Order: sequence, then C-alpha cells, then structure tokens
Amino acid sequence: MMIIPEKEIPVHHLTSEEFQMSTLTAAGPENFHDVHRHNFFEIIWFREVNENSRLELDFESHQLQNNQICIIAPGQVFNMKIQGEDGYAMAISREIFNEACDIEWILTGGILPFSLDPKNVNTCNTIISLMEQEYKGASRTELLKTYLKAFCLIIAEQINPQESLINDRQRIQELVSLIEKHYISHKDTGFYAEKLKLSTHHLNDIVRLLRGTTVKKMISQRILLEAKRELSFGALTVKEICFKLGFGDASYFSRFFKKHTGMSPEEFKEVKS
Repeated sequence: MMIIPEKEIPVHHLTSEEFQMSTLTAAGPENFHDVHRHNFFEIIWFREVNENSRLELDFESHQLQNNQICIIAPGQVFNMKIQGEDGYAMAISREIFNEACDIEWILTGGILPFSLDPKNVNTCNTIISLMEQEYKGASRTELLKTYLKAFCLIIAEQINPQESLINDRQRIQELVSLIEKHYISHKDTGFYAEKLKLSTHHLNDIVRLLRGTTVKKMISQRILLEAKRELSFGALTVKEICFKLGFGDASYFSRFFKKHTGMSPEEFKEVKS
C-alpha cells in the first residue's frame, strides 16, 4: 500500500492487490496513525480494545468497544492510534466491495462502529479464519470474494433496514447526495424538501427518525466538515474559507463555527497546526 498526498490530506491507495488483510497488531503505523483517507473500502473488526481505544472518522471521535465493526468508505477522513487492539482490517477495492455488499447507503457513506450481535461472533470468527488462511495461501480472488460476501451478509443483518423503512432510507440517501452537491449555495431546509417532493415537516420527521437530527443540522455538519478540512490541511485564510463556503460575512462564519465547535476558526486552526 502506498501513500499519495492529495489536497494535503494523505490518501492511502491499494497498489497491486485488490484485497489486503491484516491483524490490527500486525498493521503498521503508516496504515493507521495520523489523519488520512482511502481510495478503497476498509472493514475493521475490533475484537478486543482498550479502555481508551478511540477512532476519529470525518473529525468525529468514537469510543470503541469489544466486537465492534466499522466500515470506512473511500474519501472519509480517518485517524486512529493503534494501542494493542486485537482484530482485523481488510482493505478492499471498490469493485470487489460493490460485489460483496450492495447496500447503497453503505457504499456511499460507510458505517460508524456498531456492536456485532453475540450470536454472530463465532460465525464471523470462522469466516475470518478461512479468509485469513486463503489470503496467506493460494489467495484465490474468487474464493476471497465468496468469504467476504458471507461476512458482509452476516453483519448486514444488523444494519439492513426493515422493508417498511426502505423508501425513507432512500430519501435520506438522496438528501445526503443533494446536500453534498448544494450545501454551499443552499442552506435552507425548504430547498431540499422541494427537491425531494416532500413538505419540510415530513422531511424533518424522516431525518429525526432515521438520523436523530434535523435537515438543518445535517447541512451545518457538512459545512463544518469542509471548514475543518480547510482549516486543518488547506492553505486558505479564514476569510477565504468563509467565502468559499458561501458565507457573505466573515464574522457570521466565525460565530457559526464557534457555536458548533466551541472554538473560533482561528483557534481550531492553531490547535490542528
């Protein structure tokens, strides 16, 4: 695996292999330590963690527990200091992951750490053992894909939406795509509700049910994520970032940022520098 800088955030790329597998204890610091992104999917199974084990995903910190699984999608900003945790990390090309897991909202956004159902632990251990044996042996791509698909089927039972929620989850995914495309120019809920042919009240109800938040907060979080990326790794001034993100007033942008983070943009930039 080689590291190529892109927009000042290092990007880890799969090189000759479409699938790589390692235990967490064997994974080198270059694969985890310091902020980076991937151009591939990564599944991490934290079988045993420490009291202070945490990972940072898109600048949000998550406390880890035993037998949690995280799926990181291409482009997500990731950071974690390995401190003796036990488990597995699988780096998977987009093509192979698309075959193994066809859940749209995982393909586009990954999955935050979730606890593996105890009844599935032994099954997942068996699949991982078979996968590891094959990877270290003949490393036949088709067989590895079969094991990977089996692993994804088991864990997807816990994250796959119920039939009655499929339409709403599709709307959420459409909303995420719309926010990604328009968050700089359109910061009002009404714009997105109109695009989705829903009332603002109905759209917010869906978002509260499935995301535990509001459309306005989703837009704000996307703006903040981009602001944090620019402040951490970009070369723009705070004023330039303000205008780039569609704010006409630098002082309003500073108030917005401090309201949501507890720090001014200048303070955040200093902490991250």
